[in-house]
Amino acid sequence: MEDLSRQWNCLSLSEREGDDISFNRDRCRQEFIIAALFLTRHALNMDAVGRTFKPLWRSQNGFKISNEGGHKVLFVFDKEEEVERIMSTGPWSFDESLVVLQRYERHVALDDLNFDKVAFWVQVHNIPISYRTRSVAEDICEAIGVVDRSPDTSECECGNYIRVRVTIDVFQPLCRGRIIKLEDNDKVWVTFKYERLPNICYWCGCLDHGDKECDLWIQSKGTLQKSSQQFGSWLRATSSGPSKGNVVRVSGFYEDRKENLSSRWRRTEK
Repeated sequence: MEDLSRQWNCLSLSEREGDDISFNRDRCRQEFIIAALFLTRHALNMDAVGRTFKPLWRSQNGFKISNEGGHKVLFVFDKEEEVERIMSTGPWSFDESLVVLQRYERHVALDDLNFDKVAFWVQVHNIPISYRTRSVAEDICEAIGVVDRSPDTSECECGNYIRVRVTIDVFQPLCRGRIIKLEDNDKVWVTFKYERLPNICYWCGCLDHGDKECDLWIQSKGTLQKSSQQFGSWLRATSSGPSKGNVVRVSGFYEDRKENLSSRWRRTEK
């Protein structure tokens, strides 16, 4: 039936079948939908999915879950702002495996969606102190994926590392770091750590399968040694988000005295 509906424009339609009927947008249901692909090999239990995301998403009026098969799920909300908040605060995982989310419009076939991009907060470590700025970190992260260069810097500076929001291809190996060259031709290895990183394959660094499902492991017939793994848990950031107190702005000595003096003058004038 699905193949037939896709090929309708190649069929010879009868008068009744070809009689166009139009609907205005006001006939649409007021729903806002997130389509999700669960990168797990396990069967999905919708009750377990609901129990997992209910306390995480904290939807005011709740949401509906529809299992579309092939590990694809639709989450239906009645408030657009909740969808925006969920999409902007990922990544999300279920059963320790990544869940790839995408905004969904009903007029697009679900099979036509490419569930291949997820935004991560990436911590950039070991940048030499003199170069430890957001713009430098963003340029370094161009090797990972599409960098979010929005002007808000409140969540980026974290003391000994810089956070960068990057949209990556989930079917490519994670980027572990990058060699940068400084003015004096010194080379420095800069390390990437990923916040809220779910399970990954430590053999090939991909997010869509685990160690025992990796082609490298299967082809070796289970003979690979852990010492040969090119990826590890060190890619996982131990903290998510900027830690309060890591960076503190201290005002100038005379700046404070000037402000105190101005305050006393204002009280005197009253």
